[in-house]
Amino acid sequence: MNREKGGFQRKKPQEDIIYGVRSVIEAIKAEREMNKIMILKGMNKDLFLELKQALVGKNFQLQFVPIQKLDSLTDGNHQGVVAFVSPVEYKLIEPFVEDLIGRGEKPFILVLDRITDVRNFGAIARTAECQGVDAILIPTKGSALVTADAIKTSAGALNRITVCKTDDLKNSLFYLQQSGLRIISCTEKTKIPLYEVNLRGAVAVILGSEEDGITSDLLNMSDIKARIPMKGEISSLNVGVAAGMVLYEKTRQELYG
Repeated sequence: MNREKGGFQRKKPQEDIIYGVRSVIEAIKAEREMNKIMILKGMNKDLFLELKQALVGKNFQLQFVPIQKLDSLTDGNHQGVVAFVSPVEYKLIEPFVEDLIGRGEKPFILVLDRITDVRNFGAIARTAECQGVDAILIPTKGSALVTADAIKTSAGALNRITVCKTDDLKNSLFYLQQSGLRIISCTEKTKIPLYEVNLRGAVAVILGSEEDGITSDLLNMSDIKARIPMKGEISSLNVGVAAGMVLYEKTRQELYG
């Protein structure tokens, strides 16, 4: 694998990308699910206007990048645009939860606040599927998305568990709250140990980013905050490990009281 100018490495085309203005426009018209679209900085004006028109009314994550970045993703003629196609179809949390409640079920939603490491995301999804989570809710931007690497790390769990995206995590959590779910934030910024918190029934459990945990807005609207008891000197756990502990505790409470 050769090193290209600008420090980017040329790779073989990936299965989860499409490139070229016409191909990307057709994918947009076909309503293909996309994680993001990379566009060349200073792209040809006519081509950009055509692409821009196709994007009207859409809410894809756009990134404007140097040509070296696009060249590193494909050996073909990308024409200044590369789109990353999602291997799964994202759902909306509101109708999904409404349907669960309508069937008499008690929704169990795992909310990931800005988890950016794709392998953490995949590992969490694997644990979530094993522990009976109904859906994972993530923000549209600033979060790891479902990619081939994430699916591989999840051991295929991301093909089995519903993943919902939202443009406004706070509004979606408010909807869940109004629908009868208790919002539980897992954070070290509380003295309440996890085992003292009632996790039974309809809940939305929030896990925060690897860097700075759960955002203050989400913490403030939570019904309760809980921490994982620890005896060592290191003050925090890897979020994937924390997810396993929290989700197991809900299972333990529901199975054994």
